[in-house]
Amino acid sequence: MDRPFEHPDFLWEDRPPNGTYDVVIVGAGGHGLATAYYLAARHGITDVAVLERGWLAGGNMARNTTIIRSNYLWDESAAIYEHSLKLWEGLADELGYDILFSQRGVLNLAHSLPDVREGRRRVNANRLNGVDAEWLTPGEIKKLVPILNTSDELRFPVLGGTFQPRGGIAKHDHVAWGFARGAHERGVHLIQNCEVTGFRRAPDGAVTGVETSRGVIGAGRVALCAAGHTSVLAAMLGIRLPLQSHPLQALVSELLEQVLDTVVMSNAVHVYVSQAHKGELVMGAGIDAFNGYGQRGSFHVIEQQIAAAVALFPIFERAHLLRTWGGIVDVTPDASPILGPAPVGNVFINCGWGTGGFKATPGAGAVYADTIANGRPHELAEPFGLERFTTGALIDEHGAAAVAH
Repeated sequence: MDRPFEHPDFLWEDRPPNGTYDVVIVGAGGHGLATAYYLAARHGITDVAVLERGWLAGGNMARNTTIIRSNYLWDESAAIYEHSLKLWEGLADELGYDILFSQRGVLNLAHSLPDVREGRRRVNANRLNGVDAEWLTPGEIKKLVPILNTSDELRFPVLGGTFQPRGGIAKHDHVAWGFARGAHERGVHLIQNCEVTGFRRAPDGAVTGVETSRGVIGAGRVALCAAGHTSVLAAMLGIRLPLQSHPLQALVSELLEQVLDTVVMSNAVHVYVSQAHKGELVMGAGIDAFNGYGQRGSFHVIEQQIAAAVALFPIFERAHLLRTWGGIVDVTPDASPILGPAPVGNVFINCGWGTGGFKATPGAGAVYADTIANGRPHELAEPFGLERFTTGALIDEHGAAAVAH
């Protein structure tokens, strides 16, 4: 695939290190690139610099399993993820770039009576919020996914499941390059190998620029958008965010013939499986229990997710492991994001998506861009403000969305 942004000094020569931008976005992952694109495309704000300490989309955007869905339980979550899904449905045409978006459906399995009750409750809540959702019986699941083991002899028998037909997958690097190209064509500056090391502030405490490994860059507004590291950046400003960072692991198999046309997820055995466009099986599990910033994790997590996948899909026993990887996810006390103005002048925060970051990419970018452009929270972002952790108005998605992903 053509990658026009590989040169580490791409566009740096267009503006000296001590230049000033209207908006500086810290983090050139999916959310950062999407925010830059929507600032330019929808709000006409093109004097934007996106800073990345490594290479564009080389962090969590390159380490996710590409699942897209909007079937969350709570009204606030369903609203922002459904907004994102609607953007996904027209994104390839808008960007003029094939992101390999495949609406093959997302199936969440139920293995116990509590699972069944929770699943049916979520289906009803989804329908009330205008989100497509169905409850499937074990027989209907077997027709949808013939290779799935629905035997009663399983330790965790399949008792049914929720299904969102409009859910699916997209190719993460295509998504990143589509947003990057769209932003670049509108005049946004994409600056790689540029680590933020500090902030410049006015006497009243408002931020006026960022200190980087490439020099000082002035900024009218600063948008923090670095998955897994926003809490580190915020700490430089004296802001303590209610976040914990955890390793999140996944793996892919060798290339296989197409055998799985739906994304299948299970909370009880905690594994999710899809088959990518090239043919590899993509599997993941929950976050590692310990805190950390390393892009790696414990082997036992991978071992357990493979055991769970083989129990559900016996045919996968013959597949060979190709590679594993780890990312870093920020998790808030209520498993919902922080999105909105910071308690420091000229600063905005986008973080805490946990394992939901990729599916929210266009929606979060559009909502964040609107918030930055207008200096106030977008209506979909209002419930996710930092102040909810002091008012108690939490949006607790722990276990409410069937699985962490």
